[in-house]
Amino acid sequence: MIGRLHGKLLHKHAPYLMMDVNGVGYELEATMNTFYELPPVGSEVTLYTHLIVREDAHLLYGFVDDRERAMFRNLIKVNGVGARLALTILSGISVDALVHCVRENDSATLVRLPGVGKKTAERLIIEMRDRLGRETEGGMTSEVVRDDHVGSVKDAVSDAVSALIALGYKPQEASRMVRNIEVAGMDSEKIIRSALQSVVD
Repeated sequence: MIGRLHGKLLHKHAPYLMMDVNGVGYELEATMNTFYELPPVGSEVTLYTHLIVREDAHLLYGFVDDRERAMFRNLIKVNGVGARLALTILSGISVDALVHCVRENDSATLVRLPGVGKKTAERLIIEMRDRLGRETEGGMTSEVVRDDHVGSVKDAVSDAVSALIALGYKPQEASRMVRNIEVAGMDSEKIIRSALQSVVD
């Protein structure tokens, strides 16, 4: 099991990234919350990881801290929730907010996330309630570290729409979410963050 990686960030295009660890390039998928915390390309970075081995692929997921990874592992144990949906859930809502939803039986917030219907939300609340441990309690600070290179607004919008589609939103829905945001001066990561925030607000 690969549990943690430390190396140079070679590439990032939400939700995918690549790290160079002692000359070996590791391809990972990450939540948007982790993407907000990534340093510029070329910088050193440490990520906690979870490896899923399938018959046709080895899939590696990266997380900025162990709390988010623990929540991801709890989510994929829920009946009907796979790694893709777990990644989407943690891209649209913070660990603390998800814990709050589970404890307060707030299914209304959960169904606003892509791929989460009423039955899935109710199942999440029921099955997650007993799994939540101390590792998911407490505060969680987040400071965005932006890449030094900011592309044109058009490129940023296109990248944001592509990332939202990769996270499970339909193309028309992703485009509408981005159109509803004042994108002037924003890079793609800020556009994605604003779009996802508008869904759960």
